Amino acid sequence: MTSPLQPLDIAEPDADSLFDAFTRWTADQGLTLYPHQEEALIELMSGANVILNTPTGSGKSLVATGAHFSAMAQGQRTFYTAPIKALVSEKFFSLCETFGPANVGMMTGDASVNPQAPLICCTAEILANIALREGEDADIGQVVMDEFHFYADPDRGWAWQVPLLELRKAQFLLMSATLGDVTRFETDLTRRTGRPTAVIRSAHRPVPLVYSYVTTPLHETLEELISTRETPIYVVHFTQAAAVERAQALTSLKVCTRAEKDAIARAIGDFRFTAGFGRTLSRLVRHGIGVHHAGMLPRYRRLVETLAQAGLLKVICGTDTLGVGINVPIRTVVFTGLTKFDGQKVRLLNAREFHQIAGRAGRAGFDTMGRVVVQAPEHVVENEKALAKAGDDPKKRRKVVRKKPPEGWVGWGRPTFDRLVAADPEPLTSSFKVTHAMLLNVIARPGDAFEAMRRLLTDNHEDPAARRRHIRRAIAIYRALLAAGVVERLDEPDETGRRVRLTVDLQFDFALNQPLSPFALAALELLDRESPTYALDVLSVLEATLEDPRPVLDAQRTNARAEAVAAMKAEGLDYDTRMELLEEVTHPRPLADLLETAYEIYRRGHPWVADHELSPKSVARDMYERGMTFTEFISYYGLARSEGLVLRYLADAYKALRQTVPEEARTEELVDLTEWLGELVRQVDSSLIDEWERLTNPVEESTSRPTEPDRPAPVTANTRAFRVLVRNAMFRRVELAALRRYDELGALDAESGWDADAWAEAIEAYFREYDELGTGPNARGPHLFLVETEPDRWKVRQIFDDPNGDHDWGISAEVDLPASDEAGHAVIRVVSVGPPHAFAP
Repeated sequence: MTSPLQPLDIAEPDADSLFDAFTRWTADQGLTLYPHQEEALIELMSGANVILNTPTGSGKSLVATGAHFSAMAQGQRTFYTAPIKALVSEKFFSLCETFGPANVGMMTGDASVNPQAPLICCTAEILANIALREGEDADIGQVVMDEFHFYADPDRGWAWQVPLLELRKAQFLLMSATLGDVTRFETDLTRRTGRPTAVIRSAHRPVPLVYSYVTTPLHETLEELISTRETPIYVVHFTQAAAVERAQALTSLKVCTRAEKDAIARAIGDFRFTAGFGRTLSRLVRHGIGVHHAGMLPRYRRLVETLAQAGLLKVICGTDTLGVGINVPIRTVVFTGLTKFDGQKVRLLNAREFHQIAGRAGRAGFDTMGRVVVQAPEHVVENEKALAKAGDDPKKRRKVVRKKPPEGWVGWGRPTFDRLVAADPEPLTSSFKVTHAMLLNVIARPGDAFEAMRRLLTDNHEDPAARRRHIRRAIAIYRALLAAGVVERLDEPDETGRRVRLTVDLQFDFALNQPLSPFALAALELLDRESPTYALDVLSVLEATLEDPRPVLDAQRTNARAEAVAAMKAEGLDYDTRMELLEEVTHPRPLADLLETAYEIYRRGHPWVADHELSPKSVARDMYERGMTFTEFISYYGLARSEGLVLRYLADAYKALRQTVPEEARTEELVDLTEWLGELVRQVDSSLIDEWERLTNPVEESTSRPTEPDRPAPVTANTRAFRVLVRNAMFRRVELAALRRYDELGALDAESGWDADAWAEAIEAYFREYDELGTGPNARGPHLFLVETEPDRWKVRQIFDDPNGDHDWGISAEVDLPASDEAGHAVIRVVSVGPPHAFAP
């Protein structure tokens, strides 16, 4: 346990006393500073800006801790910023351990904890918005920017540049292992802040790297690395699918001994793996092979990281996300290629990307060196193998038919490898951009907004042509705001010097989290509270404001088109007509017409929403209406490789329901829906909800990083949410019965004696008596779902909505409560289908 660091106890916080106090603390922790750490700390405590460009594993985090210590000791407010919320959250808990929770706050857009603390952890966008709204008068004495190479990110780089432009009174610490030439930043920071700027570079790694280019097949390469104890090995792929496929292929290798497999099994314990990818991962990790990519559930990634940290995984197949804040100790990095798809085209890795990933090799304190291995292209490996088989015989070698690279292949080989190893990271390029939010934030600050925007637009890091484009866009945005009445010009400057002011109040984070939340709030007023679909319509309004989960929408579109083709064939439509009509089929878009019309009207008075796209969709609603569990939904749409993305989307939908819907708009059914969604997410991976709720409702006694239990609270503990889970599971059976999908019903209930034939016999008897089986809103009504509770079981009955309103048919079942807690979802045993018999709630 780290002993607390007390910056406020320094009586005379000059550079010498600060440095002495901090080095005494590091010595107490058993830490010895590297020379570049000492140099950086001396510069920071002397008041200079520092650009820290040192390799991965060289202790940049400790320098950042010293920077925060120095600023707080001098009574200044210090901000730590990072590119992703998970990294900000991780740093928040770490700094709470170091400085005590009373001194540390966090702002990410999702949650705000202790926002008046002297040390704030936040995403780059939060800091940028503060800089825009408050300018150089912001209460920020110091800024620590981690992973500063994100400055060049095309979409988010603006948020890393704006603080440098606006916070002229702050001291900056910019940190990354791959910055390239920083001469421009050195000169610019000194000019703007009036402070000297020290560039601390160190090519020396605590654990040096050895690079090699190999032409052996990958499995042979890995076998050799395992046999020579060069593990743990991270095998880098550039798609999630390739990482999983490679991991499965490696199970044929002898990665672990029997004793090592037993140790893995003990470490896993009773960790709950769900169906689908969970079973695949369970099999892989028990072989000593891990998988790590952004599409996995967070708890699966944490399991892989935990097993790797314990030295139990020999090989981890993952994606290039390894380069950003991933806590996986690695000795050897193996590249399967040197090209990647960047969203537009396949291209060669640049030097920054290569070194960012390669730099993860070598564990300080464990390894004397790290290894970086690049596999030659597959066709080169095959050719080398064929030539080796031909031996030294010139005739045989001439007869070898060399494989050609695949069509469209972006060429690379040993020269590419040599160039990347020798190359310094490319200079960071500016990604400045102008948005409505930027203008509104600047106009909201005291003083002359015109002068502030002029300086921002003409004195940024862009080239002259780009600056002219930004100026034209800013003028267009300003005119739109003026025409909409969102801002107004003043005849005379007000007491703060404003010549233009906002006519609307903007919450601090209006451009963060879900930027369209204010629109969603307005759109809720258009809904009919008496409608049986009101609760689901509220969910649809909020889903339209969330970021699109592309894999889900693509799968829904494919599914909808398959169903449409089948229906059109049944109608006898010809091929050309089918293809023409198919273009109009897309993923479900509830309330699209209503929301898009309302959005156009809303945008006239709120022009800044034009920065964001409204996107009607049905993901959480689709899952609810189909009565599916998370696992069933993933299986139905074939989303095993995107589980993590789907779950994060559902967690965002739950947060939106909790944060956006006002109390007066909530109904009992909407509260049920919210509880169901929260419990569904929590049962799949409790960290996504529990950490957020812990952050939004912090407990005073919590002084350390929370441990993440493998298992969430029992699913039956939240009675309200569990009732919805059971009701949905029962109603799914009604929907399948209405469609006469007896095979699917049998798959659900065969274990309780209700196979496809049994279901067919029961439901066909119903259809001999009635023409149809209702599945609309009325069929979901609470009066058609009955529950009788007992200590370890519920007896439930879902009554059918028949066309005559007799309500004499239905499904009777028992819910096993202990088994439900074990499984994390409702475990149901169908008892009968038909008239109520002995069921008497």
